[in-house]
Amino acid sequence: MKLQLTEIERVKTISKEDFYNNYVKKQRPLVIEQLTQDWPAYEKWKLNYIKEIAGDKTVPLYDDRPVSHKDGFNEAHAQMNMSEYIDLLQSKPTNYRIFLYNLMQQVPQLQNDFQWPDIGLRLVKQLPMLFFGGENSKVFMHYDIDYSNILHFHFHGKKQCILFAPDQTPYLYKVPHALISREDIDFDNPDFEKWPALKHAKGLICNLEHGEMLYMPEGYWHYMKYVTPGFSMSLRAFPRKLSNLSKAAYNVFVMRHFDNLMRRYRGQQWIDYKNEQAIIRTHKNLPLTPQKNR
Repeated sequence: MKLQLTEIERVKTISKEDFYNNYVKKQRPLVIEQLTQDWPAYEKWKLNYIKEIAGDKTVPLYDDRPVSHKDGFNEAHAQMNMSEYIDLLQSKPTNYRIFLYNLMQQVPQLQNDFQWPDIGLRLVKQLPMLFFGGENSKVFMHYDIDYSNILHFHFHGKKQCILFAPDQTPYLYKVPHALISREDIDFDNPDFEKWPALKHAKGLICNLEHGEMLYMPEGYWHYMKYVTPGFSMSLRAFPRKLSNLSKAAYNVFVMRHFDNLMRRYRGQQWIDYKNEQAIIRTHKNLPLTPQKNR
């Protein structure tokens, strides 16, 4: 048995009006295949190009180790020069990823390689964040702290994306006071005996090729796997729904600070408690199994 996943809709191009009315307003994911083909990045953005212009930069690296009470919020697990990291990506599979990295601040010429798309979203005009990963490296199932509408562009290679709408949260073993599901769930091959609620979750899937863009509506869960080494860029727009804007404010100004405080105060007991609660709370949402007549 596998997850219930439907292919995300695809178009080659789309008008601003069509995208806004049929996808943003309706909060439906979409892959646009040719949005970047007139960008300099479409030809230039390969790993060797990044190595050439940013090889001397020290970059933060993350792996797939479980969350520890000793880790700060989004704290990196290691550091490496970009040139060494790209050599590693191109030589063998690695779990090391670069996550939410503002490379354009350090290498301003990258800003000339992309365009802010006129696609019906009021994009936040801060410097875009970049994400890098090696073959088969995975980004755990999570949703973004700010509930943004996200335009996620992929370059160099292939990346698989699994999404779940916010209304599927009851089945995803969400960890309380966090933005993640249980990290020990393998969303490629889930163990439905251990995680039975996942049988009821209905999600979406796509495989992004070089230059393609995935639109992720606000609050959508996403799990990413780098099929080959590559990197991605995200552009963001604030949530349109007032309820999501208030959730974002709570996450940023209350939740993450409370979680950090509890990690310092209770240590690993707090992490263990949250992981236990993810199971208890999720299994309360399971449909009742009819009892057999005796």
